[in-house]
Amino acid sequence: MVQGTSSSAGKTILVAALCRILKSMGFRVYPFKAQNMSLNSYTTEDGCEIARAQALQALACGVEPEVHMNPILLKPSGDRRSQLVLLGRPVKDIDAREYMRDRKSRLLKTAVTSLKKLARRADYVVIEGAGSCAEPNLYDRDIANMKLAEIVGAPVFIVTDIDRGGAFASIVGTHQVIHPEHRSLIKGFILNRFRGDPSLLSEAIDYIKRVTGVPVVGVIPYLEDLKLPSEDSASVSDRGCGPVQVAVVRYPHTSNFTDLEDLSFDPRFSVRYIRTPEELGRPSLLILPGSKNVVYDLKWMRRVGIADVVVRYARSGGLVIGVCGGYQLLGKKISDPLGVEGGTPGEHEALGLLPVVTHFNGYSKLVRRVRVTASQGGLLGSGTLSGYEIRMGEPVRVGNGSPLFSVHTSSGETLEEGCVKGNVLGTSIHGLFENARVRSAIASRFGIRSSGGEDSRKLWSSELDRVAQAVRNSVDLDCLLKCSAPIR
Repeated sequence: MVQGTSSSAGKTILVAALCRILKSMGFRVYPFKAQNMSLNSYTTEDGCEIARAQALQALACGVEPEVHMNPILLKPSGDRRSQLVLLGRPVKDIDAREYMRDRKSRLLKTAVTSLKKLARRADYVVIEGAGSCAEPNLYDRDIANMKLAEIVGAPVFIVTDIDRGGAFASIVGTHQVIHPEHRSLIKGFILNRFRGDPSLLSEAIDYIKRVTGVPVVGVIPYLEDLKLPSEDSASVSDRGCGPVQVAVVRYPHTSNFTDLEDLSFDPRFSVRYIRTPEELGRPSLLILPGSKNVVYDLKWMRRVGIADVVVRYARSGGLVIGVCGGYQLLGKKISDPLGVEGGTPGEHEALGLLPVVTHFNGYSKLVRRVRVTASQGGLLGSGTLSGYEIRMGEPVRVGNGSPLFSVHTSSGETLEEGCVKGNVLGTSIHGLFENARVRSAIASRFGIRSSGGEDSRKLWSSELDRVAQAVRNSVDLDCLLKCSAPIR
């Protein structure tokens, strides 16, 4: 099990690297994370929803993502509430107190059951912890770190981000906060993202062993320009310096932001995120991404003034693309009689740039992978493309806009999807920018004909190989493998 001294210490990528290493050694390996809090999710083959991080780790293992890799997903939806997704299906919106008070013990049983199902099919399961493993106010109710390790008998390696500074104090402090009965589970510490000569750390590494009794088993170098999907919004930032300048509205509940990272990894694009009207400027392209709470984010856009500049930009001829929640925001109206979004029942006037009305008809969610066919000569290219849907609202065209795609479902149906009207496009399909042909079609609109490389999955796979090699060269793998234990 890989735990961390903090969020964003590098647990997700380290788990993915270990999975890739074990796969290359001929083992059958699976990733696992009991509980993830993220607005970045992915659709499994059977129509379930898990965190995108575990889907990336599954790619590292060479296996299909499945719900038991992430049985509990929390998707923040506003006002200290989150949507609880249990075994791939939405259950309800829940506040933190209710979650801690009423559900933790039951959810821990669910997590252990999923982990054991994976273990029965695997040579190894590499478990990722969540956040910091040593939070005094959460420790006794934490189902994703030491309690889980204790139940299944998993040896624990704790990773810290040395690039931030304070890594050694974090290690010592974490070790002190962890309960005495759990300290014996800790088999090693790993320093991540180090810039420089590791021999310079020898005195500090000796100090850690002397104070905690636990060795440092690896110093992983800082890897420049790593092109892998981020786990959460804390890792998302402006990126790229290509000629096609993309501005992205970053509302409070932005979801599935890896749609934008697919563009930022392409050298033809630069992506920057805006939160004020003044930041818009005059980009080549404006994108409204997914949203976990479109009503709340619509109100936020109006309150800060971004709604007006988006409308002006579109009406002046600027290219605008809305994805999922962003598509719904571009429409005429959002009809939510039960108050599913934002807690305020009723109808809400959207931006009015597309002839579309979105209906929320209760607490049901469409989660599926799809293949879509783009119209010949369309802005997003032509031919068949892959993507996925994760949404609660149902957008319906009500005017003179044209469909953007034909969707081919697993049941054999062909449906019209999306809407295009002039320079404004909307679609419910995530993952389209993973397709190199789509990025090339957009770039060619701005006179850029050069190649942008391969589809994102091939890029991610080669980057996973790069990370795995760095970990193999810098971590004591013999120690990790010798410490591994059968699940209880």
